[in-house]
Amino acid sequence: MFIGEYQASIDDKGRIAIPAKFRPQLKQKIVVTRGLDNSLFLYSLEEWKKLAQKLASLPISTANTRAFSRLMLAGAMDCDMDKQGRIVLPVYLKEFAKINKKAVIAGLYNRIEIWSEELWHAYKTQTEAQSNAIAEQLGSLGV
Repeated sequence: MFIGEYQASIDDKGRIAIPAKFRPQLKQKIVVTRGLDNSLFLYSLEEWKKLAQKLASLPISTANTRAFSRLMLAGAMDCDMDKQGRIVLPVYLKEFAKINKKAVIAGLYNRIEIWSEELWHAYKTQTEAQSNAIAEQLGSLGV
């Protein structure tokens, strides 16, 4: 399980260090893809296979299904973690997420999200301001 929020830097070679706490669950092979809200989603290979299978089983006749599958699958890149726990983020993914030098890594149970520091702080501030309304909506779902 991935939980927590961590500050990270992108080095000159485009590498980002994965928090040490997360590395054992990821092993060596990682998949990173376009996420939602201008973030990147990072999955262990096992979790990625589960998600990819679900996406592949959706009907291709629906425009939203095709669009979401394209976003997630075509935008994906498999990455190897080096001995220092770093991965190289492809340029197209850094551009999508507007990540320059500073990033935030957030653990979200079965995936990790990588955000530009600026977008994360803006998103978090907005979400915290709406937390009561969000909690009320989730209450109707049994959360």
